[in-house]
Parts: sequence; C-alpha cells; structure tokens
Amino acid sequence: MIEESQNIEHKESWRDEYLKWICGFANAQGGRVYIGVDDDRQVTGVEDSKRLMEDIPNKIRDVLGIIVDVNLQKENEKEYIEIVVPPYSNPINYKGQYHYRSGSTKQELKGAALNRFLLERGGIHWDEYVVPKVNVADLSEEAFKRFRREAAASGRVDKEVLEDSNDVLLENLLLKDETEQLKRSAVMLFHPNPERFVPGTYVKLGFFAGEDDELVFQDEVHGPLMLQVDEVMRLLEERYLIHAISYEKHHRRERIQYPEDSLRESVLNAIANKDYTSGYPIQISVYPDHLSVWNYGQLPEGWTVGRLFVKHPSMPLNRSLANVFFRSGDIESWGRGYRRIVRGNEAAGLLPPIVGTEDGLRVTHYVDVAAQVNAMGAEERAIPILELVLKNHRVTNGDVQKMLGVSKPTATRLLQKLDAVLELVGHGVGSYYRIRNY
Repeated sequence: MIEESQNIEHKESWRDEYLKWICGFANAQGGRVYIGVDDDRQVTGVEDSKRLMEDIPNKIRDVLGIIVDVNLQKENEKEYIEIVVPPYSNPINYKGQYHYRSGSTKQELKGAALNRFLLERGGIHWDEYVVPKVNVADLSEEAFKRFRREAAASGRVDKEVLEDSNDVLLENLLLKDETEQLKRSAVMLFHPNPERFVPGTYVKLGFFAGEDDELVFQDEVHGPLMLQVDEVMRLLEERYLIHAISYEKHHRRERIQYPEDSLRESVLNAIANKDYTSGYPIQISVYPDHLSVWNYGQLPEGWTVGRLFVKHPSMPLNRSLANVFFRSGDIESWGRGYRRIVRGNEAAGLLPPIVGTEDGLRVTHYVDVAAQVNAMGAEERAIPILELVLKNHRVTNGDVQKMLGVSKPTATRLLQKLDAVLELVGHGVGSYYRIRNY
C-alpha cells in the first residue's frame, strides 16, 4: 500500500465528511482515497462493501457534482475501496466550501486565497485583473523610461516597440485587456502611487542592533514597482551595509558585505512573487551579521525549498508582473533565480542563503561562513570544513581528518552534523560531501 502524500489518503472506514477530502483532491492535482486502510498502510477491510460501492459514487456525484472511479480491491481476504479522483479545471465545492489538497493535508480556502483560486480557475491570474478608471496618462514617465532603458539593454523587446508610445508599449506587454483597461500589473508597475489600488505595495527596511530586535533606523520605498528595486538597492548600499575597502594599482575599491547580484535577485524575487492580496509590505531586516528579505509569498503547490536550488520550471505567482520584469532583463523566466543566488554566493566564498517558508517566504543571507555556522548552532570546527567545500566544491572525510587532526569517526560526526548544508555523494571509497542543492 502506498504511503500518504500529496495524492494519497487512507481512511479506515467511510464517513460522509470525507467528501471534503475528495473535493480537495479534485481542486488540486487529483489523487486516491483508500477506504479500509489505516495510517500504517495496513488493510483493515470494510463492512458492507456492496452498499458502499453504490453509496459513495452517488454521494460524490450528488454533493460535489463530479464523477470518479470507485474500485473494490482485495488483500489477504479483506476488501477495501479505492476512490480515484481526477483533477478538475473548474472549481469544485462541498456545500459552498472550497477545499484544496496541499502536501498531505486538506485546507479550506477562504478570503484572499479563495479569491485567487477562483480567478485562476477562470483562467485569470490576480495581477491580470483590470483596475477601472486608471489611464495611461496617470502612469509614471520615469518608470517607463527605466523599463525602456533596461529592456533595450536586455534585448528582450524589439527596438520598434520600445520607440512606440506608452499606450502601445502596454499593449505589447499584455498589460491591457480587450476593453483597453489597464491590468493590476500595469498599475503596480508604472503608477506613481500603486498603494491607492493595492495596499501594501511597498518595501520596508530596518537596521537592527542585534538579535533582541532593537530597531536603530528604518526606511520605506514607495512608488512604481519598476522603480522600487533600484531604490531598495541604493538604500542598502549607501545606508545599511558596511563596505569592504581594497586597492588595485592605487585605485580604491569598495564592495558591500553581500554579493550585489545575489542580493538584487533576492529583492526582485520578493517583488515579483509576493502575494499582494495580503496587504503586507515586503520587509528587509538588516543585522550586523545577516540580512533577511521577507514577503508574504508561497512556494508553488507541492514544492519544497530544495527544488528552488535545482533546475525547475518557472512558475511565478504573478505571471504578468514576472513577464514585464523578464522583458526588462531584471529576472530570468527559466526558474534559475535561486541558482544564480547560489552561484553568486559561492563566488564570494559564502554559503547559499537559508530559505524559510513559515508565515511567508524568507531568504536570509549571512556576511560570512562563521556567522552562518553560529546561526546553525554548529561547532566552530565546522567553519574550516565549509570554507574548504566552498573553495574546492567538495570535501572528503580524509580531508577533514587531515585538516583538523581528528580520527575518522570524529570527522564523520562533524560532517553528519552539517547535513543541513552538506550532502553526501556516493558511498565508500570515492565518496565526498558537497554543498546541498548545488
């Protein structure tokens, strides 16, 4: 019997309330419900299987309005029922409630989440809905200039289109509907005050003295999204981040504590993929040894954090916003954003950022390996191990023994305690550790 997952649910006996689970599967990726199977995947059997084989499909049809396959199965002389639920493109409700399968749990969609779900099932993403009574003349010329400049450099928009009027440019970017009304994405990207139409469309920055969250100073960045990222980066570089100074042939060079490209990518990801229905601003918290970028966003259905760091399809939460940022050259459309962050950090001798998904999406960068090791609660001896991995892209048990002057069991223990950031490749002779998700 298959373990419970995104697409599998086990129930020892039938209850009519399990129609909610079937509703959740129909609204997600489909799935299978097994009746007469316990949580340990052991077949316990069902009583009166003949009656259930008639009642279950009828109730599913009458209450949910869908047709599913209901199969009678047998194992060790015990009968159990398999309900095969296909995914439905139209929204399915259970007595006015909309349920959705997420991971191995069922959720009832409400409020903003329900609105987004219904819109998308109707073929419209939230950022593609129109905003009445906003004209092209109301939009920011500075934001258009910035888009044209960056899009010309990226080569992702034809020169003739960039030379045309703002009105035609918006049409070519699919930011107007068939009635010539502007979509939300157009207003958010180019209006001088998008918060009039979408609350929380801004970025908060704060510098904190330490882990006790003592706020020292703060800023807010408002205005068109097309201009926000440059202003956020300017504030970070000029006001929030310490600069390292070096000299090259008598020329003074300054660089900020974090790789600029990695930091910009983190900010852009937050702006392009935030759930703007929440009303919460993006928050960037800067500490002496780390920086976090938080937005009220979420991973695509069924994704784990690890999938962000490997090759994956691009599935932006706001596809219209993401398309414009792609055309301007600000982001990639091939799901490579987090991999670019990892590469940028690696080049600077830093570990990948920590990504958290509790109450939104938080990406935390650390100023150096020592700061990240301290945050992990690992031993100080982990610092040279991780620095060696970053330098050579791998480390073996023998390397650790030689570098630290420890036994093989001790080296094994130290490496295993770093499983949050290291993964073992291979077995026995020739095996090595590398940074996880590279």
